[in-house]
Amino acid sequence: MSTPNEISSAPITPRPADKPPVSCPPSQYHSASMTRSPLLSGEQGGEGAPKSKTPKTPRTPLTSLTPRFMTPLGSPVRKALRATRFDPQDAWLPITESRNGNKYYAAFHTLCSGIGIQALVLPVALTILGWSWGVITFTLGFIWQLYTLWILIQLHESVETGIRYNRYLQLFGFTFGERAANWLAVFPIMYLSGGTCVALIIIGGSTAKTFFQTVCGPECAKQLTAIEWYLVFTCAAVVLSQLPNLNSIAGISLVGAITAVGYCTIIWGVSVAEGRLPGVSYNPIKAGTQIEQIFSVLNALGIIAFAFRGHNLILEIQATMPSSEKHPSRVPMWQGVKVSYTIIAACLFPIAIGGYWAYGHMIPSGGMLQAFFRFQAGNVSSFVIGMTCLFVVVNALSSFQIYAMPMFDHIESKYTSRFKKPLPWWLRAVTRAVFGFSCFFFGIAIPFLGSIAGLVGGIALPVPMAYPCFMWLKIKKPKTYSPMWWLNWFLGLLGMGLSAILIAAGIYVIIDTGIEVSFFKPH
Repeated sequence: MSTPNEISSAPITPRPADKPPVSCPPSQYHSASMTRSPLLSGEQGGEGAPKSKTPKTPRTPLTSLTPRFMTPLGSPVRKALRATRFDPQDAWLPITESRNGNKYYAAFHTLCSGIGIQALVLPVALTILGWSWGVITFTLGFIWQLYTLWILIQLHESVETGIRYNRYLQLFGFTFGERAANWLAVFPIMYLSGGTCVALIIIGGSTAKTFFQTVCGPECAKQLTAIEWYLVFTCAAVVLSQLPNLNSIAGISLVGAITAVGYCTIIWGVSVAEGRLPGVSYNPIKAGTQIEQIFSVLNALGIIAFAFRGHNLILEIQATMPSSEKHPSRVPMWQGVKVSYTIIAACLFPIAIGGYWAYGHMIPSGGMLQAFFRFQAGNVSSFVIGMTCLFVVVNALSSFQIYAMPMFDHIESKYTSRFKKPLPWWLRAVTRAVFGFSCFFFGIAIPFLGSIAGLVGGIALPVPMAYPCFMWLKIKKPKTYSPMWWLNWFLGLLGMGLSAILIAAGIYVIIDTGIEVSFFKPH
């Protein structure tokens, strides 16, 4: 028996040599892709493709558009064709043009996107929730996130329909329709990608400035301004962004993962080793009125939700892996995720618990990185401070690449849909540079994004917490009133309710306490 066909593909219908293949590409984010990368065996008559010993039955022009399905999935796939069209452009787009990924690449990407600057604000939530409720809420949120991540991995490729959903928006659009995807999913997902890139420029540029000051010292003749350091970071990020696809940045993700683990360990390790600050209090910070206290607690929950982002990249990461009926991609993907999230837990929990133990209510709103520079600069050597800053900058550069890749994919899909050909290399370089410097512009225009972490967490919460539960109910259709039915309905409704409440709480806290709005005035 020949090599098993990939779930999302089928042998190409033979056509006369003088006629080009029919191409009917759909919108990139609103149709499920059913094509494979040319790198996979058996693709488009390549090496390893199944060969027939007998002539195939001639087909009429009407039926020539429908491929012959040689696997047991043929019947359900034919039914799925009524709602789905082929997308032959996957071989031209950065998410899916290379499908030689494996569980190690998946672990690198997941680890790099799962640990980041958002983890450093977790102790701020504990200053409001206190020890007991803070740890309980954080633990339950971590388990909830891991469960919905498992759901997305299982839904990436459907045995019932034979389709691979290579992007989060594809899966959401196929499940709930194009209109619902435009209204409910596009903004949170695009914000999680583009907004994170802006935040990374702010953090990376400001930390690069601190690194330079630490290494160079007061002897330096000239100090660059914050805007100039943002520009330096952006130029480095744009250069790295010229790598073509998600698999090509696996090494960068590995470096980013190592540096993330490194600076998290240094920050909480030094903070715990130096001991608690004098006068530390663990009593939850309470606002004036009861209404203010409620909204303050909800804002703390939004901060925790803000730390659990990265789900918008899971399907894209899994799309870089080959898949067949006997070897589905969900198996190595889940193996890589289990390893990466074990390491993520080993970083997030010590940061949250150790940071709160060391600083208590004295933790600034900027989180652990700001507390580390403020309280430990005189207790540790400049080498440790410089190494921490360097790790933060390198991790920010690496994370920029993986969070920007869905945006690159979306931009290039507009070109391929219109012109029916891949993006030229020079135009790809220009578009990625334009995206990078656009993020730079927003970074200097609104450098106070870190002050609205609770509001951002509320807006993005349905993507990792609620939507996957509803998609499982819609696609898998568990038995009514079964444990899985109750669990997904409960988590889905809870996630949507929390999102609405957290958005309102974030707005209230911003209005009540105020933020330092400094347009075009980065510090």
